[in-house]
Amino acid sequence: MNKEAYEKYLLAGEIASKARDYGATIIKHDVSLLDVAEKVESKIKKLGASISFPVNIAINNLAAHYSPRHDDKIVFKKGDLVKLDVGTHIDGYIADTAITLEVGTNIYSDIVKASSEGLNVAIENVKPGVKLSEIGKKVEKKISSYGFKPIENLTGHSLKRYVLHAGLSVPSVNDISNLSKLKVDDVVAIEPFATDGAGYVVSGKGSNIYICNKSFRSSLIRDKKSKLIYYKFKKKFNTLPFAQRWVEKHFKNSDIILKRLSLLGYLKHYPQLIEKKNGIVSQKEHTVIITENGCEVTT
Repeated sequence: MNKEAYEKYLLAGEIASKARDYGATIIKHDVSLLDVAEKVESKIKKLGASISFPVNIAINNLAAHYSPRHDDKIVFKKGDLVKLDVGTHIDGYIADTAITLEVGTNIYSDIVKASSEGLNVAIENVKPGVKLSEIGKKVEKKISSYGFKPIENLTGHSLKRYVLHAGLSVPSVNDISNLSKLKVDDVVAIEPFATDGAGYVVSGKGSNIYICNKSFRSSLIRDKKSKLIYYKFKKKFNTLPFAQRWVEKHFKNSDIILKRLSLLGYLKHYPQLIEKKNGIVSQKEHTVIITENGCEVTT
C-alpha cells in the first residue's frame, strides 16, 4: 500500500472513531434517531471526511440496515439496545466502525461484552495467511462462552477504494466453506454480532438506504426522466450507499422517485435485517489494515 492511501485510511479511521464516540454521547431517552444521525453525519463533514454510508441506527432485535427518513419520528426509549454504525472516507479510502450501547439501563452488559470480546479475539488473530474460517471459529467460541450466538449470516467485509463490500467475508462462525486467507495490505471491517435469538437474520421492510445498481444496463430503459435522475445519483453518490433523507433535500417527491428507480432496477433498496426469533442483538466493529505481523486498527 502506498503512503498516500495508508495515510488516508488512517485519517478516515480517526474521524470515524471520533464521530462514533460523539454519537454515543447524544443517544438518550426521548432523543430522535433523525437528530442523532444528522448530527453524527454533520460531525464527520466538520472533521474533514466524507460519508461512506448513511449513519445506521439499529435498535433491539433489528441487527442492521436502518437509517431514519427525513420525517422520522422515532425516538430512543429507556431500555433500548442501540447499534450505531458509522462510515467515513477520505478520497474513497473507507473506515467502518460500530458500537452498541444501552439507553438508561445496564441490563444487557453481557451481550454487549460478548460482541466486543468477539471483535477483540478476531483482531488478536488476524495476520497474513490466516484463514478467515479460523477467525470465525475463534469469534464463535468467544461469543458462545457468554451464552449467546453469533449471527451466522452477518459478516465483516473487505474494503477497497470507493467499495464498501469488496469481496472478502469475515465470518463470526466456523464457516468451513470460506477458504479465503488474509494478505498484507488487505483492509477489512470486522463486525461480530451476538444475539440471544436464533443466530440468523431475515429481511424486513425497507431501510431507507439505497445504492446505484452497478450491474444495471441503463441504456435499456426508455424513460428519459428516470434515466436523467439516475445519472445525477450516480454522479453524486458514486458506488457508495445513500439515504432517502439526502435525496429529499434535492427532490421533494423523493419517495416516488426512489420507488420508481428501484422498480426499474436503477437502484437497490437495502432491507432491514431482523433477528429471526426477534432476539436482542449487539454489535462491535473496527476497520483494520493487515500488516506483516498482524493488523493495525484504524478506528
